[in-house]
Amino acid sequence: MGEQTMGEPRSAETTPPPPPPPPMALSLVRPSQKKRLKPKVIRVFRSVFRSLPIITPSCKFPSPDNNHHHQHHKTINNGIKVTGTLFGRRKGRVSLSVQENPRCLPSLVVELSMHTNTLQKDMASGTVRLALECEKRSEKDKTRIEEEPLWTMYCNGKKNGYGVRREATEEDLYVMELLKAVSMGAGVLPSRSEVEEGGDSGGGEGGELAYVRAPFEHVVGSKDSETLYMMGPDLQGNSGPDLTIFFVRV
Repeated sequence: MGEQTMGEPRSAETTPPPPPPPPMALSLVRPSQKKRLKPKVIRVFRSVFRSLPIITPSCKFPSPDNNHHHQHHKTINNGIKVTGTLFGRRKGRVSLSVQENPRCLPSLVVELSMHTNTLQKDMASGTVRLALECEKRSEKDKTRIEEEPLWTMYCNGKKNGYGVRREATEEDLYVMELLKAVSMGAGVLPSRSEVEEGGDSGGGEGGELAYVRAPFEHVVGSKDSETLYMMGPDLQGNSGPDLTIFFVRV
């Protein structure tokens, strides 16, 4: 009694679950070994003049209605073009990825202290100035500014925690792989766990990822000052977010 007879279907509890799908294959390539930008003398002076307003410790940036700044921002033309992506879970911290182009592995990943939904609100208001500051090194120290491990972060002149440089994680690479055909845009992506598990994560740790991607002009002012200027639709006279990211040693 209680024994399973021949021909009786097995309990569902004994049926093994289907295997998870294989992880997404990465097709991103290594960035080329291009030499760092070495502008001619006149371009060096222009870069230095551009960096002067932002090297003060107080981090006071122009206000959003400063027309002179907008005109200045639209005439930048002496840096190199890179791809910048700001992404993160809506209630999690936002990360910055910098790539040579959308099909390359990230050359820089920085985890910022602000939340993704906060950055989205700030960008919706029009102008965002992010400054990542660290202390100056000795003249003999050849560490590049983007190789610094930790920065004090300011958003529109107000201190907002820290920025931490880190190696790209599997989730970072997953996002870059999904966006490899995107040069500019904003939206949401399913989380890596959602894709691999084939279901809805319920908005928790595996919740959807919001992202903003655009080409940036990377301008080297000096060994202690580099800037990323978003090259968005506003450069053609249309309305749009105005985002600049400063890396500064003070």
